[in-house]
Amino acid sequence: MFIFTIFVLFVFFILYKLLLIVPMREVNVIERLGKFRVVLQPGFHFLIPFFDRVAYKHEIREQVLDVPPQSCISKDNTQLEVDGLVYLKVMDGKLASYGIEDYRLAAVNLAQTTMRSEIGKLSLSQTFSERDSLNESIVREIDKASDPWGIKVLRYEIKNITPSRKVIHTLEKQMEAERSKRAEITLANAEKAAMINLSQGERQEAINLSEGEKQRRINEAKGMAAEITIIAKAKTEGMELVSTALAQDGGNEAMNMQLKEQFISQIGKILDEADVSIVPAELAKLEGFFEGMEQVTHAVSANSAKGAR
Repeated sequence: MFIFTIFVLFVFFILYKLLLIVPMREVNVIERLGKFRVVLQPGFHFLIPFFDRVAYKHEIREQVLDVPPQSCISKDNTQLEVDGLVYLKVMDGKLASYGIEDYRLAAVNLAQTTMRSEIGKLSLSQTFSERDSLNESIVREIDKASDPWGIKVLRYEIKNITPSRKVIHTLEKQMEAERSKRAEITLANAEKAAMINLSQGERQEAINLSEGEKQRRINEAKGMAAEITIIAKAKTEGMELVSTALAQDGGNEAMNMQLKEQFISQIGKILDEADVSIVPAELAKLEGFFEGMEQVTHAVSANSAKGAR
């Protein structure tokens, strides 16, 4: 039984060395008697026991490597602490095994040196505003250097860019001064705009007042002209009517009667409205007044008749 047990264990050991299952996520590098033989892809494979062995196993999925923080000097001599992430993938298992000792460590170190070199070409403000171009430059440089290693650098991402405390303090002061400057400029522009608007408003008010005064005077002048024209026209028409009436038979008598009525009416109003009673000193003078008015009427009639001829 002991010999049988040893035999069974030996058979299982031989089968274990003979059969190899490679997972989907990796590739295996096989060496025969210490020399590279083949790179086995995922699947089921047979090996020669004691002659073939799995020398290296490589992850073929995309790998993320953390780049530790490091001190960098920008173009304007500002000290920065930068870290990031590098994404890579094994493309050739043979080169990844024999092209370099540890491609992960090499990729991280190469990312650090390349990052220092690229940041040294940029100023402090450019390192923050041009992250995308900086990432692309680092990926391009790492990919060229890592091509003999059988890996492909897919992308690089900068996680943090941290200036030193002294630089941060200086930047805070600069930002505060810039904010104060912008506030003063804004206030000055607002005051300037207010003064301009006020002067324009006063100017427009003066223009409106002068235009209104001008229009008022024009309207008054037009009104007075129209009034004078109407009065003159009415007087002309009235004189024509009077002269025509006086030229007819009985015109003088009608004029005398009209004048007498108006005189009596006006005397009555004066007597009613006056505080002191007014009585003509000589009533006989009324007759003389009416006779005088009659003579004036005859004179006007005679002048009208001459004008008509």
